[in-house]
Amino acid sequence: MAETQPRLELEAVSKQFGGLHAVEDVNLRLREGGRHGILGPNGAGKTTLFNLITGVLPTTSGRISLFGQDVTRWPTHKRTAMGMARTFQITSLFPKLTVLDNVLLAVQGLRRMKLMMFRPLASYKDVYEKAEKLLTDVNFWHLRDQQVRNLSHGEQRQLEVVLGLASDPKVLLLDEPSAGLATGESREMADFLNSLDKDLSILIIEHDLDVLFGVVSQITVLHYGKVLLEGPSDQVRNDQQVNEIYLGKG
Repeated sequence: MAETQPRLELEAVSKQFGGLHAVEDVNLRLREGGRHGILGPNGAGKTTLFNLITGVLPTTSGRISLFGQDVTRWPTHKRTAMGMARTFQITSLFPKLTVLDNVLLAVQGLRRMKLMMFRPLASYKDVYEKAEKLLTDVNFWHLRDQQVRNLSHGEQRQLEVVLGLASDPKVLLLDEPSAGLATGESREMADFLNSLDKDLSILIIEHDLDVLFGVVSQITVLHYGKVLLEGPSDQVRNDQQVNEIYLGKG
């Protein structure tokens, strides 16, 4: 049976820092399998909005619901337990460890288990099987023994998304997954994101417009913390005001 309510819903969400309205009256709905993009220049409030959604920052006003439950005042770890995960702009990988070890650590970190000193992580059968599935599902298993520092930058960014999937989220927030990537790597990132589970709901901040328009079906455009426009990606792409302000087209 299809879900009747949004997995993630924002109602008039605002955040003030003193007299500055970093985010003002933002409404947003993300349903099962939704691919929703957040577009706007630096200072538009995109990362602040992510911090509000994930509980890193408290809202000034408004309501945030996750799977129909009000989580506005909930801490980050409770939202994660509900089925939300997030990646960040800044790389959070262990470069001297292998791809597999990075994923094993991510899986283990979400479980209540006591680790034995000097016992390899791979010896924990359920953790290992989970890591193997994550890497196999995204066609990364063949890279499992590679040290992360030897991967291409694009592969490292993709691996960060894999780590975000370690908690089996239903809602995944991606903060500029193609940051710092060359054109070819950006295309690979778009293909990678499109290969993820179609039931997964994704909210993505992205400056690379080819990646954004290639992945999402719905876009919210932020302008000084306010929603300038929300609609299907084709509508946003062809909007005159968006083209003038954000795409540099007169």
